[in-house]
Amino acid sequence: MNKKFLVLPLLVLAIAIGGAYFWQQHQNGEEDQLTLYGNVDIREAQLAFNSSEHIDAILVQEGDYVKKGQLLARLHTEVLDARLAEARAQLEAQQQTVAKLEAGSRKEEISKAHAELNAAKARADSAWATYKRLKPLLKKNLVSPQDVENARAAADSAKAEMQAVQQALILLELGPRKEDIAVARAMLASRKAAVVLAEQQLDDANLYSPADGIIRNRILQPGDMAFPQTPALTLAFVNPVWVRAYLPEPALGKISLGTQATIYTDSFPGKAYQGWVGYISPTAEFTPKSVQTPELRTRLVYSVRVFACNPQDELRLGMPATVHIDVDQPPARQKAANKNCDN
Repeated sequence: MNKKFLVLPLLVLAIAIGGAYFWQQHQNGEEDQLTLYGNVDIREAQLAFNSSEHIDAILVQEGDYVKKGQLLARLHTEVLDARLAEARAQLEAQQQTVAKLEAGSRKEEISKAHAELNAAKARADSAWATYKRLKPLLKKNLVSPQDVENARAAADSAKAEMQAVQQALILLELGPRKEDIAVARAMLASRKAAVVLAEQQLDDANLYSPADGIIRNRILQPGDMAFPQTPALTLAFVNPVWVRAYLPEPALGKISLGTQATIYTDSFPGKAYQGWVGYISPTAEFTPKSVQTPELRTRLVYSVRVFACNPQDELRLGMPATVHIDVDQPPARQKAANKNCDN
């Protein structure tokens, strides 16, 4: 009987020690792993035309997956096409003007000017000879004073015409002035800029995807008037994808940027997604109303982003997610998404 009474206390003591051991292990397990709850988040862009015109066509539908640089929509371009054609024609004309000035006068033009000068000299000599012949006859009253005066005027006019032709020949031989060539070249640069501007305006009539993503909404339709301040499409980026969660203040020192994480969702039970901590808010805030419980309403938390690998595009905007983080992992540095995700 004494042995039986002795065994019973020892058994109770052993059970107590074992329970304490397992409780301690359970507590240590909770301390080694941090669990956060949040929702999947992505970036979105409101895509708008950089021009004002009626929409000619929208080439995508809601839910379409698009690539970076893909043409999504376009505007009517009749007016822009005409402006570009006009700008190119003006550019070509100015190019010919500059080429003409830079080439200078042709030999044929100079030869023609010499011939015109010789003709002007002949006319001047003839007019002067007529005047000299009539002047002595005035004293003999063989001609009237008016005839002599007309002959003198004709001689002076022919001489002036000859001098004008002579100066034109000199200018022709010297060629265009440097200042005139500089002005023509500046005008040519202006015409080139006008063509570039017209080409850019024509390209602005097209709406391209800025990144890989999914079309969430068609806001405008063909025939609607588009403006730069009015979005036409909503694009959801497929990368990066992250879980927006809130970290309690006591756990702030347990993780750092680059800390590896595992993400689970209710939509795909048992499937784990690789992730890492990519952002920790520098300021604290009260627990958001969307995740408040009576005991959490007065707690301060820090917003964190746990970036996720999403090769199959299974993680969608707003999807609830659970994040597990091992807090005893060695310090890790932040990495880019394409280096953290296994293809």
